[in-house]
Amino acid sequence: MNIFPAIDLYDGKAVRLYKGDYAQMTVYNDNPVAVAKDFVAAGAKFIHIVDLEGAKNGDTPNLSVVCAIKEQRGLFCEIGGGVRSMEVVDRYMASGIDRVILGTAALNDPVFLQEAVSKYGEKIAVGVDLKDGFVAVKGWTEKSDMPAFDFCEKMQKIGVKTIICTDISKDGAMQGCNLQLYREMSEKFTMQIVASGGVSDLENVKQLAAMDLYGAIIGKAYYTGAINLKEAIEVAK
Repeated sequence: MNIFPAIDLYDGKAVRLYKGDYAQMTVYNDNPVAVAKDFVAAGAKFIHIVDLEGAKNGDTPNLSVVCAIKEQRGLFCEIGGGVRSMEVVDRYMASGIDRVILGTAALNDPVFLQEAVSKYGEKIAVGVDLKDGFVAVKGWTEKSDMPAFDFCEKMQKIGVKTIICTDISKDGAMQGCNLQLYREMSEKFTMQIVASGGVSDLENVKQLAAMDLYGAIIGKAYYTGAINLKEAIEVAK
């Protein structure tokens, strides 16, 4: 299993939200590139980036920071947050980003999703953000009427290779992740599944790795010191 340490960007800084609430934002570092360098020093090969401003306005306000992070040697970079047009996808791809994550647009704009997958194949991932078993949209501010598993079924049929699944109720809460959810998903789908939200200790990492998931995202647990990244990468192997 691959470990994806996370950097959430807002106003050029590395921040974290509590359960996706912009009003509950903590700034962890004014220099996200320095954070990425720390990830690399700990042995990270992958990084998960979210542009929280982009999630609000559908643009790429932190592109220069994203490009500076990507310049760290040997780092596979995936990014999400407000990717709603081919123009934005093309911009990220032209900047050397390895994988672009579609969120709300994957649900609301199937034509765009199909176009992106047709053009970039496995370089397109889909974020499946869950709220009470349904897909949440618009930066987690709204719950759709689409059941999460039905949505995943659709994504698999379209040809999406990777999904990043977040249980919003667990995100940033440091209370463990939804193991039952990921177990069911790994049994039901053949896509690469990345677990996100609530990975709060090494035991969680071990449990997810035992399911043979493709990846797990570590966010707040890294920033608070609850998880040693180097140890997590070793455990995940």
